[in-house]
Amino acid sequence: MTENKVYLRNNTQPHLTVIVPAFNECATIVTTVNNIAEHVAQLSPHWDIVVIDDGSHDQTAQVVRGLSANLQTTLVRFSRNFGKEYAITAGLEHATGDIVICMDADGQHSSELLREMLGKWREGYDMVYAVRQDRESESHFKRWGSRIFYRAISLGGQIHIPRDAGDFRLMDRQVVNALLSLPERNRFMKGIYAWVGYKSIGIPFTPLPRSHGESTFSKLKLMQLAWTGVTSFSVMPLRLASAVGASLAFFAFIYGIYVVIDYLFFNESVPGWPTIVAGMMFFAGVQLLFIGILGEYLARIYDEVKGRPPYIVAEVAKPEINNKNT
Repeated sequence: MTENKVYLRNNTQPHLTVIVPAFNECATIVTTVNNIAEHVAQLSPHWDIVVIDDGSHDQTAQVVRGLSANLQTTLVRFSRNFGKEYAITAGLEHATGDIVICMDADGQHSSELLREMLGKWREGYDMVYAVRQDRESESHFKRWGSRIFYRAISLGGQIHIPRDAGDFRLMDRQVVNALLSLPERNRFMKGIYAWVGYKSIGIPFTPLPRSHGESTFSKLKLMQLAWTGVTSFSVMPLRLASAVGASLAFFAFIYGIYVVIDYLFFNESVPGWPTIVAGMMFFAGVQLLFIGILGEYLARIYDEVKGRPPYIVAEVAKPEINNKNT
């Protein structure tokens, strides 16, 4: 939470846009959209929903096209799966509201929190994010991985990413405009939210049970996302490589002095091949490891200079044409 002076807002009927990234969620998307629509309609007469189909292999897009026009839902369909970070970005680009809210399609983000979020916005906060309170239901891998990730990010010292804060958040239009002004293609949204700043506050929440299926985020995808976050918002790996390299060089220098003194003053022979071979293999491995770290940063530079669009939209279906007979 950022400690800034807040001011009350007088806009009592802001336009609310809820963006919903979806990947293979045909079994839950109707329930989720209906639930969101029911709650946002109570908060303002001006609202709409944007569902971003991130290259689903099931019938998610067809289901969204068939939604009632009363649900005011726009479908943005990607040409293939580009990832949730890019789906959120596409949702922000297609959002027209004074306030934009990001929610998952699996129904785990409670719509009942929207009223509290809007209340914080009226108090003057530009961004209101939900902070997960209970991780006991998660695997040990995710819990320990989360701790290691946030510790690694904090060592970089460039930004402070609130721990256990996800994508479930409310953003003022000026925050959305700031997010869209960032041209980077390797997008780690949690870091970008923190980087743009603005007056922010967290509210506690406990995720609801999934109504259908399981999360499509595998361990490998989580590790890739975490590594993208670390390399995008921290130079810690490079500093660690420099520190280890300097330490090894220091110990090698001390050992070299020891060998020379031992040979000159005690007339003892230099140790044999096993020590030399083991040392060479060790230093070669360390060098290759750090070359790989440098390569990761260079790969991100390469992705940026290519100038490819971060995603391709295959279709945009507006609510007025989703279901003409409704």
